[in-house]
Amino acid sequence: MTLLLPVLIAAFLSGCGNDNEVGEFKNDFYGNEIKVQALTDPKVEGVTCHLTYFDRGVLDRMAKGNWFEDPSNSSIACRQTGPLRIDDIDLSKDGEMVFSQRQSLVFKSIGVRRVFDSDNQTLMYIVYSRKPIDGSAKMALSTVALYGQDVEWINGAPTSTPTPASGL
Repeated sequence: MTLLLPVLIAAFLSGCGNDNEVGEFKNDFYGNEIKVQALTDPKVEGVTCHLTYFDRGVLDRMAKGNWFEDPSNSSIACRQTGPLRIDDIDLSKDGEMVFSQRQSLVFKSIGVRRVFDSDNQTLMYIVYSRKPIDGSAKMALSTVALYGQDVEWINGAPTSTPTPASGL
């Protein structure tokens, strides 16, 4: 019975689908999957981000133990998919959280944060692991350029003027 409980919990968690899941495929004989979600930014209409992440199968959980945790590996790609309408977004260097999803029953989750680069008129979306112990440098970045686009700022455009980007 003690061994059965983790198997049942893992099966339940792996079966919890998201309404915005647009793809999934098995990538090995352990039943591990790569999942793809379409995320929309609640404050920026016309941008869709596709987030990919690893979902461990029951056989992998049984073979390796660590029943309740999925790896932090993920990637993100964001594109303009319609007319751009930007609501009252956080313009600070910290930006704001757009999406968060648990990757384990204890502590770890994946977060997607939006940061606005006013000098280059670009929205940056960063996906990263939020693990409080032994931090993680696993992250990915995707950008959506606003330069040259017809952008409607619902509460007025930011006051800074775009300047050309400097070389790297």
